[in-house]
Amino acid sequence: MPSMDVVSKTDLAEVDNAIQGATREITTRFDFKGSKCTVERTDATILVTADDDLKLKQVDELIRGYLARRKIDGGAFDFGKPEKASGNTIRQTITIKQGVDREVAQKIIKAAKGSKLKVQVAIQGDELRVSGKKRDDLQATIAMIKDLDIELPLQFVNFRD
Repeated sequence: MPSMDVVSKTDLAEVDNAIQGATREITTRFDFKGSKCTVERTDATILVTADDDLKLKQVDELIRGYLARRKIDGGAFDFGKPEKASGNTIRQTITIKQGVDREVAQKIIKAAKGSKLKVQVAIQGDELRVSGKKRDDLQATIAMIKDLDIELPLQFVNFRD
């Protein structure tokens, strides 16, 4: 019986490379000379510290640009609201989304049942297992999931006949 997994994973090594590139550019750019702008990643969060709103926006644009160059989908990141930090600086927390959350999984399951495709969708932790009798049903399910308006980047892995 053919099956596949629907997952949402972000390559943290590529995220680290993008952060290193952004940090390198921050240290060399003239408009950041003498500022206290930093970008740090710990587990599934990125902490951005800047002097003011303008520099924070510029650092955000740098991070987004380097993530795009590394082919990392921007939908995998949740940019938090800027907040005041010590020393007249501004701090922003960016959360890296890993795994398919419950609401998105329910939306996919509901769409699969409503599409009359002969597939079963099961939630397994932070991923979905889709199984059916034919390979064509799984491919139609992939097309149906791609047509849904899901902002989370999804990957279709572990396709087995």
